[in-house]
Amino acid sequence: MTMNGADVIVEFLLKQKVPYLIGVCGHGNVGFLDAAFKAQNRVRTISTHHEQSAGHMADAYYKVRGEPVATFTSCGPGSANLVVALAAAMMDSSAFLAITGNVPTSQFNRGPFQETGRYFQGDFPSVIRPYVKRSYQPTRVDMMPLAVRQAWDMMLSGRPGPVNLDVPLNVFVEEADVTVPDPSPRIENGAPGNPAALAAALDALLAAERPVIIAGQGVMLGHASDALRAFAERTGIPVVTSPNGKGSISERHDLAFGSIGRNGAYAANDATKNADVILAIGFSFDDRATSAWLDGYTLSIPPSRLIQIDIDPAELSRNYQAEFPILGDARASLALLTEMAQARLGGARPAQSPWLDRLRKGRAVWREYQSRLSASDQMPLRPERLLAALSRALPDDAIVASDVGVHHNWIIQLYDVLRPRQLLHSWGFAAMGFGTSGILGAKLAAPDRPCVAVVGDGSFLMTPHALATAVEADIPVVWIVWNNFGYVSIRDIQMGMFGGRALATDFKDERRGALYNPDFAMLAKAFGVASHTITHASELEDAIKTGIAANRPYLIEVPVDREIRPIGTGSWDLPPLPQPEPNFLKALAAAGLSL
Repeated sequence: MTMNGADVIVEFLLKQKVPYLIGVCGHGNVGFLDAAFKAQNRVRTISTHHEQSAGHMADAYYKVRGEPVATFTSCGPGSANLVVALAAAMMDSSAFLAITGNVPTSQFNRGPFQETGRYFQGDFPSVIRPYVKRSYQPTRVDMMPLAVRQAWDMMLSGRPGPVNLDVPLNVFVEEADVTVPDPSPRIENGAPGNPAALAAALDALLAAERPVIIAGQGVMLGHASDALRAFAERTGIPVVTSPNGKGSISERHDLAFGSIGRNGAYAANDATKNADVILAIGFSFDDRATSAWLDGYTLSIPPSRLIQIDIDPAELSRNYQAEFPILGDARASLALLTEMAQARLGGARPAQSPWLDRLRKGRAVWREYQSRLSASDQMPLRPERLLAALSRALPDDAIVASDVGVHHNWIIQLYDVLRPRQLLHSWGFAAMGFGTSGILGAKLAAPDRPCVAVVGDGSFLMTPHALATAVEADIPVVWIVWNNFGYVSIRDIQMGMFGGRALATDFKDERRGALYNPDFAMLAKAFGVASHTITHASELEDAIKTGIAANRPYLIEVPVDREIRPIGTGSWDLPPLPQPEPNFLKALAAAGLSL
């Protein structure tokens, strides 16, 4: 069949049942947009006001559904604007197909308008090389069928991630006698780890006095949450998560003790740094989740013995030497471990242990300490009060997207996540703007679930145009703007490490010498978005419920006390600056509580 390159791409995406194309127009992708126009009764095109927003929407869509969509951007700055979103998805193993336009091949090396590369022709793939699994650049239409199929397969095989299809303008519109490829059979990562290695690991776990499971994001990517819960319940082993693994197990489960790391819960860090055997599943041991690898803050490996299961061989023993490094699928490996445990334990119930009693006491005291603070009705609000309102006001099936900033630290520490893919955030790359824009992609992925973004004033101001996209595309989401007048997480680092000095982190009106922010509620109204500003703590729960019930884009501005910092149970290291020390036990004593 004679087809142009753009039609090949669109028809292939339709075979893959892609429901959305998200991006920004430009002269470099007009040929692609014409193909999308011809298919508009079969796939919906959503135009954003910045390419970064399109990428964050696609990233969040995948995080909710586990199915990719495609973005489209033009050559030069149009595609360069996508880089932040690509990097965020790559670092979090989230997948989307980034279709980027390029200059016509006949103009390569002539320095045409928006060509990337002074010494290498049409070289946008080099711009994004660190941030995609691979970039494909077909330079003829007859190369397109193979390129688009390989790009799709690469995106989802093994550890998922974004893939780029970079297309010169003429390849979108020129024709050739080609066939749209059929989708390849989905390669499932279904093989468990080596049975002998798993059996030896189980021996170590069942013989341990203080075992613990660390569930990372790989548990959710591998759809292994049910298998994780079954194994934990069969063996009675406590479970903690990495921050990026929140939701791997309901944080209200009796065996769940919260997230570990810099802003982890007390019982979680207590469990991992005192464990004699650790089973880590789909966890990369990154710095914020491990208290920057500082010994004795979150982990002590050795003497703790490490069992590590991961689908990516590059992660095994990368940051800590595993005694049992096991390459395998999380779900299949956990299922086999549960089967082995059942055979060994028979009908015996897991024994109650002093180890579990200790962790439960730590969890109870942590909750008591936080509940006293969350009862405050002061204005501006205490962060604990806002997190408590979220927990009370949001339905159990709500999706929460957090942007990057100090509010993110509070969410990791205090928000109970009940199911996989309920909390969305940009963890590895920490891209500001993810939550503000990504919540739109979450709602597209789960139209029947309430979708709420908690965004700092700093992150919101980077991509406020997401409100316009929400109105135009009729995407009913709620933004909660955490207004504390600055890049406060960075201000706190400056003040803590440089003797109280800080610069360029407060939002100030220099003429008046006062803290400054726009009126976010009025800004929302200018976009056509309904809004409300909280003036008393008692309004908060009702405002959140009202925003969800409105079933339209809705913004809630919440003044938050900028001088209250998350309590420390771990640490974080920025060498050669000194690391902060945990302060929870001192705060506990000051509150008249004890472990």
